Amino acid sequence: MSDAITPFTIAVPQGQLDDLALRLDMIRWPERETVADWSQGVPLAEMRKLVDYWRHSYDWRRCEAQLNAYPQFKTTIDGLEFHFLHIRSRHENARPLVLTHGWPGSVLEFMGAIGPLTDPTAHGGNEADAFHLVIPSLPGFGFSEKPAATGWHCKRIADAWGVLMARLGYNRWFAQGGDWGALVTHRIAQQNVAGCAGAHFNMMVAPPLPEDLVDPTPQEQEILARLAHYENIDSGYMKQQVTRPQTVGYGLVDSPMFQAAWIFEKMWAWTDNKGSPYDALSIDQILDNITLYWLTGTGASSARLYWQSADVMNQDPISMPCALSGFPKEILWAARRWIRHMANIVYWNEVEAGGHFAAWEQPAIFTQELRKAFALMG
Repeated sequence: MSDAITPFTIAVPQGQLDDLALRLDMIRWPERETVADWSQGVPLAEMRKLVDYWRHSYDWRRCEAQLNAYPQFKTTIDGLEFHFLHIRSRHENARPLVLTHGWPGSVLEFMGAIGPLTDPTAHGGNEADAFHLVIPSLPGFGFSEKPAATGWHCKRIADAWGVLMARLGYNRWFAQGGDWGALVTHRIAQQNVAGCAGAHFNMMVAPPLPEDLVDPTPQEQEILARLAHYENIDSGYMKQQVTRPQTVGYGLVDSPMFQAAWIFEKMWAWTDNKGSPYDALSIDQILDNITLYWLTGTGASSARLYWQSADVMNQDPISMPCALSGFPKEILWAARRWIRHMANIVYWNEVEAGGHFAAWEQPAIFTQELRKAFALMG
């Protein structure tokens, strides 16, 4: 099988954009919610505002050009074709770093951090802070191929990233991720994937043991309350995608409004905002991501990762150096003493702003965290 790396340029046919416009014109709207907040989901007025902008003002070609400004490639690993960005720093001693996104995110999460990470001397850093970046799209996400069979779980993706980094000529590299990216990175660390010298996480799943719950600290009580809120109020999407991704996929792939609402709700629920998702992300940033899911038809294929990866909470030991950065509105976090399976935590910090989409919401803070964390790993 070929290990060729082929340059890739995004060029969405105009017919797809025309089809999107037609579908938006034909939306059959529901009645408004019976509450005065987001507790029943995205309010009708907010959804109408988003769709109106999407239909009449939004410009996908701007987003397309933003992505095409960076070197993009495709390569086949273990029978599946992957899309990735590969941005080399002008500093030859830069550390190679693979950044992995999650759901409902994409490679777009990292746009604001690419410049500071690859060219630190132009963004308040020095040569020692430089990274060569590899930013792949998860299988079934974005412009990566959709798996046609079962088996593409976090363990297999972790191995694929090892192949990708080796194929690019990196024999010593680092890994970072949040959401599914954190879980893939977790697997990279647990499996000691060849070449990986350390990992950074901005989301952590480490359930407390019974003895941890006897006398929790105030901070631990807050984390437990956050976890309970997620389980009881905020995880319906997850339970659907874990159990019946194909069923929800019909709506996501057929209706742009459904795809938009499915993601837009998380832009409100999971970002560090004062009541509006636009406190954290611009309407263009939000629609860039939604439109990427729509144009690639990945509503069902991305949901299947949940069905495929039921073992993501395993606590197998990790010996390689690890770093963790806690953002205040992260939905899933753990107290440090709960993280027993990591034997070598070299960096731990809790920052002042940001939510689940750390690099997207707070690229400057995210950049600083990575600079400080990986500096301790040599």
